[in-house]
Parts: sequence; C-alpha cells; structure tokens
Amino acid sequence: MSKQKILYISQEITPYLPKDNLSYLGQHLPQAIQEYGYEVRTFMPKYGLINERRNQLHEVIRLSGMNIVIDDTDHPLIIKVATLQPSRMQVYFIDNDDYFDQHGIDGLEINIHPSDNDERSIFFIRGVMETVKKLRWEPAIINCLGWITALAPLYIKTRFIDDPAFRSSKVIYALYNEPIPEDFDPRFVEKLLSDGFTEEQIKSLITPEGRVDNLAINKIAIDYADAVVVSSENVDPRIIDYAVESGKPLLPFNNGDNFEHYATFYASL
Repeated sequence: MSKQKILYISQEITPYLPKDNLSYLGQHLPQAIQEYGYEVRTFMPKYGLINERRNQLHEVIRLSGMNIVIDDTDHPLIIKVATLQPSRMQVYFIDNDDYFDQHGIDGLEINIHPSDNDERSIFFIRGVMETVKKLRWEPAIINCLGWITALAPLYIKTRFIDDPAFRSSKVIYALYNEPIPEDFDPRFVEKLLSDGFTEEQIKSLITPEGRVDNLAINKIAIDYADAVVVSSENVDPRIIDYAVESGKPLLPFNNGDNFEHYATFYASL
C-alpha cells in the first residue's frame, strides 16, 4: 500500500529563515509527520533573505518556465528545490524576480514591500498548484501555514476542484497570531475577479471599507478549508469565533513538540 501524501504550503521554514514560531512549525511539523510514515513535500516562497549557495538550492528546469498572469501582466514561474537534512525532506521554493528579491536583504519581502502582498500571495499559491500538477503528485492532505497561504483553499476548491491532483484533497488552514503587515491593495478583489472568481465566491473579502484586512483574509481561508487548526496562542478571537461558527473540524492549540495530535487529526478527516 502506498504512503498517504501530505503537502505543506508554508510561509516560513527554518533553517532557511530565522527561527520564530511559524518557521519552526514549518520545519518540524512536516518532519515529524514524515516520521509517522507519510510521504511529505513542502513549498515556501524563495525570499531574498535565503542564501541559495549555503542552503544548496538549485533550479528545477522541467518545473520552471510557465508564466502566471496577474492583473494582465505575465510573471515567469521559477521553481527551486533543496533537501532538508537529516530528514531528507524535499522543500520546493516558488521564485520570481517581480515578487522576491534576488539579493540578500534585511527582512522578508512581505514586510519590506507589503503593497505587493496581494499579488505575491496569488502568485505563490498559483505557483504551488501548477507545480504540484506537473509533479503528478496527488496529496490526500494539504496543510496551509501562514496568511500568505490563505488563498490556497479558495483556489483548490474552485479553480482546481476537478483536477486529478486536488479533487480528493482535504485542505487544512492553520490559524496563527501573525497578522498581515498592512491591509491588501484596494484592487485585490478586482484582481481576483479578473482571475475568474465571482463576487459570491469571494464575498468574505468584500468589505465596506474596500480593503482586505487580516480578518477578511482569514475568513476566506476558513470558508473553503475542510478543517482548521489553531497553531499559536493569542489568535484574534474574531477569527477563532468565525472558525467555530463554520462548524468545520477544529484542532485546538497544543503547546508542545509532540505532533501526534496532527497525525490523529489528519486521520480523522
């Protein structure tokens, strides 16, 4: 019997980025789940802060090369990969010169250039989806970690719902006490509409003020996720309440390095 496949879409992963609660979970959760016998692959953005030589990243030519159109502009998709030791877990990096700096900088682009975060998030998620399709890899579980992954449930359950790679996937969204640096571009909704979504599909993003804030981006993720995990303390109570009211399976916060509760939660879906 083949191993069950689990895809992690992560905002940050150590040791490629400095250690914090989110990057720690991005590394250690997939590694622990892999030890439980699952087949695991992980994706993250290729931030300029990541040292490619030290971390032995290399471009995967057969996966790179396609263009992703956002707001009527083509953006080339570049895929790089590294192997995380000692677990030998493969980590794929989504790269593009328009959204990620190519030289070392003092912080992450999501914080230094927040005005691009709407398009950066769209590009990242669509890049992951297209790459998984090319890999001919069909994950049973897709676990999304960090607000930059919040559009993944929407895309998977609408645009990619009939694709063989995703039609049987259960999508889990992790709630984290790490809000977006500032509200998304006021044209964010317009850009999603031009990408083929309807107002009904993205109604949680349409706010009276016309800007997409942290609450709205988490709401759209919860709307389309199959289940929700609370992955840190002090998450905005409004987001927790929305997740509870959705009636979807919810894994409460568990403060510890034993990730068995994740494996048990995956098996219950």
